[in-house]
Amino acid sequence: MVTGGASKKRQRAVHTANSPTASSSSRPCAAIIIDSDSKRPTHPNPNPNPFPKPSPTAPHSFNDPSSADVLLRLFVDPSPLDPPATSFSTSPTAQPQDDVVLHLHAHALRRCKYFAALLSDRWQRHPQKEAVRNISLRVPPTPGAMDARIALLELLYNSDLASAITTVSAALDLLPVASELIFDDCVRFCLRFLEAVPWTQDEETRVLALIPHLSEDEAKDLMARVSGAPDSSEEMLYGLILAVTHNQSMAFVKAFVAKLLREFGSRELVERVMDRAFQTTFKVVKEAMEEYTSPRVRGNHDETEAIQRINLHTAMTNGKHLLWLVERMIELRVAESAVKEWSEQPAFTADLQRAFRDDAWRNIVPSLPSVLLRCTSRLVNAVATGTILVASQVRKKLVKDWLPVLIVCKDNNASPLTPSNKPLYLDLEETFLRIISTLPMPDAQELLQQCLSFSTRNVEDCPHLVTAFNTWFRRATHPPQAQNLC
Repeated sequence: MVTGGASKKRQRAVHTANSPTASSSSRPCAAIIIDSDSKRPTHPNPNPNPFPKPSPTAPHSFNDPSSADVLLRLFVDPSPLDPPATSFSTSPTAQPQDDVVLHLHAHALRRCKYFAALLSDRWQRHPQKEAVRNISLRVPPTPGAMDARIALLELLYNSDLASAITTVSAALDLLPVASELIFDDCVRFCLRFLEAVPWTQDEETRVLALIPHLSEDEAKDLMARVSGAPDSSEEMLYGLILAVTHNQSMAFVKAFVAKLLREFGSRELVERVMDRAFQTTFKVVKEAMEEYTSPRVRGNHDETEAIQRINLHTAMTNGKHLLWLVERMIELRVAESAVKEWSEQPAFTADLQRAFRDDAWRNIVPSLPSVLLRCTSRLVNAVATGTILVASQVRKKLVKDWLPVLIVCKDNNASPLTPSNKPLYLDLEETFLRIISTLPMPDAQELLQQCLSFSTRNVEDCPHLVTAFNTWFRRATHPPQAQNLC
């Protein structure tokens, strides 16, 4: 039985635990009460102390009544939200939890600065002369709080913390209690252990909840694992996109990055990163074609030819990167800015027309027109189907700038087949005409006149062109309806 006013509560004996495991990670402030004036029963033995004071150099074990010089009572402090128990209550949950009585040793407890200060005689008005000190330690009424404190007290008898703390769960259970009782050795080891080993998602959640209760120095290594710079996610995604676009033969890597982009939580961030990659890659293509068509590098000299080859290969390589980016942007529905950028390229499309009228590219990069037309096809199809919504002026410029490139490629037989074995130029013709049908009548009139090259020897072979003109003329015959509008 514990002396010092705790006789009304039930008590349970505690045996040495096999490992310091607990389930609580809370860190309430402990309240410690010194029962220095407790009444003790008299003993017939001349020596009133049933526990002889141990030698500081003698080995002792946890909860050993034969050698203990400190009697520690752990008692649960009821939550103010819990209903008070009455003598008429029969609910097991209404009964007070058992107190825990531990037979400990001052030299072990002093490993905690909290107990070292508590056991110091300077806090006693009348220093105790008894060999046994009586201490009460309040425990919060949270699940696992009692077990965590018992496990930590047992660790005071273990000089090899590494053999006792072997799991993340154990470290998370012990760290708040060790910090509360100022067991510095345990705090340092738990922090080192947590910093060095992997966590499950649930364990990481507990770490995040624990960090605010640590000092800045204690938390810095853990914080480094769970928090990045404000733009770290953007830089990571951008780096992944650059890496994957420069690995043309690694289809599985591209599929993996595409999955990350689809499942990423912030659509705004994905759009920003994709726009950035698109602009960077498109700029390289445009600069390469501008260098190729520049008069200062045109000629028959070997050096000039080498420069032409480099520029064409640069445009071709980055054009493939651009096609992958365009496809991903359309898939993620973040291609609006790409469509706008593609529609504002009069200089670039002029360079392409000059380049494709010359046959020099055929023996160097025969697939270059195909790559750029596929980029155009993906974007205009997304516009025509409503996947990407843009203003009418953007739709007009998209057709106006890229229609001449399509015509040049068609005239030079530079258009490949689509997956359905339809010539790509025919697919683009149909899509351009569908977009033209969405424009105001004056704009549609201007662009349709440029589409006459879509016609063939047999009128029956170009029904898309016939339909487009018939639609325009049908609309032109409609009388103005402005007076009927509210």
